Amino acid sequence: MANTLMEGKKRPDWVNLVLAICLFVSPWVIGFAAETAPSWNAWIVGIMLGALAVAALSAFAEWEEWANLVLGLWLIASPWLLGFVINVNAMWTNVVIGVLVAAVSLWAVWGYHHPHAHA
Repeated sequence: MANTLMEGKKRPDWVNLVLAICLFVSPWVIGFAAETAPSWNAWIVGIMLGALAVAALSAFAEWEEWANLVLGLWLIASPWLLGFVINVNAMWTNVVIGVLVAAVSLWAVWGYHHPHAHA
């Protein structure tokens, strides 16, 4: 039972790791690798998300989930703040992955503060 509970607590971190990988490869897969701002944004934030996910998988800390939330919100706002909103593919990639990262991070924080909610 305890092992199942620990796996349930790590599930958001696995999801964020997959999202980090998706974000990192998105410039090549979606086709905006030639554009500097959205590509570097995806690569840098993807690495940061991946590092936080791996750190959280090894030893959970609530601050990692809050940092993921900030990165998710950054992804949502970055097309406008970095000026690549005209590239619809890059914009929607950032917005969708940002919403997913933010939601997963909030799920992890909720589970941390309400451990019996997921049982």
